[in-house]
Amino acid sequence: MASFSFGAGNARKLAALPLYAAGRMLTAIVPRSRDEWVFGCGAGIGDGALALWNLVSDEGHSAVWLVGSEREARDAAARGIPHLHKTSLAGLWRTARARVVVVTHGFGDVNRYAVSGAFVVQLWHGIPLKRIGLDSPETLRLPRPLRRLPLAALARRLLATMFRGASRRIRVLPAASDVVRGRLESAFALPDDRVPVTGEPRVDVLSQGDPQTRRGAARETIAALTGEVDEGTRLVLYAPTWRDGDVDPAIPSPDEWAAILEVLEQEHAVLLVRSHPLGAGDYAPPTPERRVRSLGSDLVSDVTPLLPGLDALVTDYSSLAFDASLVPLPVVYLAPDVESYALRRGFYGRYADVAGDRWSSTWRDAAVALAAVLGDPQERERRVAASRALDVAVHRHRDGRNTERVYRAILAGLAPDPRKGRR
Repeated sequence: MASFSFGAGNARKLAALPLYAAGRMLTAIVPRSRDEWVFGCGAGIGDGALALWNLVSDEGHSAVWLVGSEREARDAAARGIPHLHKTSLAGLWRTARARVVVVTHGFGDVNRYAVSGAFVVQLWHGIPLKRIGLDSPETLRLPRPLRRLPLAALARRLLATMFRGASRRIRVLPAASDVVRGRLESAFALPDDRVPVTGEPRVDVLSQGDPQTRRGAARETIAALTGEVDEGTRLVLYAPTWRDGDVDPAIPSPDEWAAILEVLEQEHAVLLVRSHPLGAGDYAPPTPERRVRSLGSDLVSDVTPLLPGLDALVTDYSSLAFDASLVPLPVVYLAPDVESYALRRGFYGRYADVAGDRWSSTWRDAAVALAAVLGDPQERERRVAASRALDVAVHRHRDGRNTERVYRAILAGLAPDPRKGRR
């Protein structure tokens, strides 16, 4: 079962309106501190929040990470990160007192009821290909039982008002390029000055150091997480995107698994399956197979640092395709539901602008494409060249210093306004 859908999440938001009101009253009377930061990340201890945490910690700011599970608490403790549970009274208080609130998914990354009045930094969690925020009808979707009620339209308008009100609190939302900036400004209804083109902190790890060192470190981590990987083994990651709680239509059938396994055996490769942490579906082959291994969020919350250890990526609409362009990796696009997904969720531009005109619609086609990528140097180079072109289109910075630029943008936003004499 999926752990989240927009419909269920929106129903909870409407039910929690009294708590939002109480939180607003709390933040109206509790003064914000001068230099306390709180961090949260919907995917765990990682992503851009961790990159910024490391810099903020080094700079000596008072900060705490707000966790949502025992696993996140263990991960934070293992890194020496002071932490509190976000729904505890202490988490509520620290959020209400924080000068700066850093999130990657939404205000629920911290204590959602105490964000009002803080300097909010929304790092987001990838360059959007599918439409997000106010650009997507999914954002305001209601659960099926509520859609038929007479007040459904009013509920959607209320949700839109809540979303716009929350978005107005965002003071810094980093963009990877001017192209991405336009998407984020539209999705969150933000002006230019709140969406600086600094690059994303989450991908600094793909530009720091030299490529061989990054690849070696990534493969060592993958082997530690999934099992031994010899030097000649090619690693392929399958990472489908989230479908709002629906089952991934590209889950292989038994016959398709046979075609996949034939390619993996022939090309001495291992398929690492990373279903979306909020998705649904069983990606295991009919019988246990050493060439198919799980690399889910239960093993590693942030897969971005592991991309240099891969030899190919198979995905549909995931922002990992943009991250992979920084390596760069050859990408096989597997999208069996382009038309229906475009109608329900929508894309920024055309899907073909990213995937080209030859994406696969079945795993049989994808297996053929993958065999060519792994076995034909010319085909591999063609797809690597496509990734390089995608990199040029969506990334302005590739120097590993995105986090520094974001940090400077935050400090600039916190600086006193000389015309008003206050922050």
